[in-house]
Amino acid sequence: MRLTRRVHRIQKHHLQERNLGVTPAQSRLLRTLAHYGEPPRMADLAARLEVVPRAVTTLVDGLEASGKVRRVPDPTNRRVTRIELTDDGLASLRELHAARRSAVEEILAPLSGDQRTALEDLLDALVDGRRGGGARTAPPPGTPARPSDPPCPP
Repeated sequence: MRLTRRVHRIQKHHLQERNLGVTPAQSRLLRTLAHYGEPPRMADLAARLEVVPRAVTTLVDGLEASGKVRRVPDPTNRRVTRIELTDDGLASLRELHAARRSAVEEILAPLSGDQRTALEDLLDALVDGRRGGGARTAPPPGTPARPSDPPCPP
């Protein structure tokens, strides 16, 4: 819990230093927009961000007012509005990436190169759901997957 607070505090500091006028939620929306090949619908953004569509509308309103995104009509369906990054939005996104990189460097500064490598392997294992940091493999037949698991039938 202390690490989580430290990470958030450092990231917030690096974002505030750049004075982008972007909230963490808006930052997440900008990063999400950057992953689309073409401007997405607001419903697509809501699904990707796992929020209700109304929340996306509020975020887009703020980003549009600051010139970072714009609403554009869908070329095939006039009832659909798509959201695209503006040049200012792309510039802000680059600054956001730089701020996040600076924050990561500050967070990882106390670790040696070997410790960073070990941490990377451990985090990869957690994200991928692997054990022991190696490739995911099934235990031999009849062997418990974990010490608390019953033996597998042959």
